[in-house]
Amino acid sequence: MWAYTVGFTVLPHVGGFLGWFINRKETPVWYEKLKKPSWCPPRRMFPVAWTVLYTGMGYASYLIWNDLGGCSSKAIIPLGLYGAQLALNWAWPPFFFGAHNLKMALIDILCLDSLAIGTVCSWYHINKVAALLMVPYLGWLAMATCLTIRIWKDNPEQKTGKSE
Repeated sequence: MWAYTVGFTVLPHVGGFLGWFINRKETPVWYEKLKKPSWCPPRRMFPVAWTVLYTGMGYASYLIWNDLGGCSSKAIIPLGLYGAQLALNWAWPPFFFGAHNLKMALIDILCLDSLAIGTVCSWYHINKVAALLMVPYLGWLAMATCLTIRIWKDNPEQKTGKSE
């Protein structure tokens, strides 16, 4: 059973790592030039935060999967919502850092917020600990959404993507 625990816990990190790896050259160049609010966290904080958040959400997804008896019909909605929000989470860096498309990144994160909230709500009656493990993620998403909105507003020349 430990293999499932590890697999579910590691899974969110896969997309996070790929997003970083693909966009790692764009981050220091393009991102540093953007106008950002004073409350923007320092760049070095993001990998630490995402490691903690991905680990918590991954383990929480394992708890839900386990409580619902694996891949059962009861798991379709709770784990489907989780999978959909995780896909949008993984899509954000390519929109933002890769394509420099602040508008698509904003649309993505707003949809992500809705799915993440839906995930937590669907999990709460199944496993309260799993739902509570997602609360820091919701808090970080709230900050990231505000940051995305602010960067989108303050960098009008960057709203539609690369202009090369």
